[in-house]
Amino acid sequence: MPAVTADPTTLPHLAAPAGAPRTLRSVTTAPEGFEGEGFPVRRAFAGVSLADLDPFIHMDQMGPIVWPPMQAKGTDWHPHRGFETVTYIVDGTFLHQDSHGGGGVISDGATQWMTAGSGILHIETPPEELVRRGGLFHGIQLWVNLPSRSKMLSPAYQNLEASDVTLLASADDGAIIRVIAGEIDGNKGPGSTHTPITLAHVTVSPGARVVLPWHREFNALAYGLEGVGAVGAELAGFGQGRLALFGEGDTIVLQAAEDSTLEVLLLGGEPIREPVAAQGPFVMNTREELLTAFEDFRAGRMGSVPAGGLRPFRG
Repeated sequence: MPAVTADPTTLPHLAAPAGAPRTLRSVTTAPEGFEGEGFPVRRAFAGVSLADLDPFIHMDQMGPIVWPPMQAKGTDWHPHRGFETVTYIVDGTFLHQDSHGGGGVISDGATQWMTAGSGILHIETPPEELVRRGGLFHGIQLWVNLPSRSKMLSPAYQNLEASDVTLLASADDGAIIRVIAGEIDGNKGPGSTHTPITLAHVTVSPGARVVLPWHREFNALAYGLEGVGAVGAELAGFGQGRLALFGEGDTIVLQAAEDSTLEVLLLGGEPIREPVAAQGPFVMNTREELLTAFEDFRAGRMGSVPAGGLRPFRG
């Protein structure tokens, strides 16, 4: 269950939107794999072209998993350049630190939004208490591309607490919408972005159907975090680990099954429409820029691990 919730009758309500519902272009299933030190993920964007994802690059669903004692894992120190990492924790806790002074505790509905820009090192790891005792963990890591003019900006960090998220209800109280960045029907989230995007987590109550307004000039993607339901004008089958890519239109339709709450991550943005050269932890525009990124990392030009910096707890 998401950590940030509320009685929908107490929230600001979205008006019932007009306009054409978006039909589906595809629904894909995320393959499972492992990341970092060996934590399980679903590769949400697998099989979808970068052109259709633009301005997004990559997304992993981490969990949901109940870690046994001494098994919780994260990622050790590693570099990034040329894009932004967005880590949204639905349930559980991660610790974060970077080489430019950013960091903190990300837990239970919070988001850390890191602009790698010209280059940064960072670590994301479970706290000692979670490692020792075990417990629930569920989150998302999303990579957001930067346009060429912004790829070499100075690194930056946004700490978006759960209490900062904009909470809304659908017109009939059938859904709760958490706007993390961008806006829905004029209701803005706390995250600051370099290009126009919207990121939101929607909870649809069992049996409910919600129609949400969406910028016509944005692409539109829906990822199933948990539950079972249907999406799109066609009401195609949908659920955990599935990614819906929508076509053109003005609204997005989500529906939960009669016996299931449906948790959905909605994302979309204005495409950047620039060449993408991506390899490992770097996302640039050309092969030459990628080679420079690897060289700069090896030469220590992306910073260094702070003295006494955070380390994975291994017991």
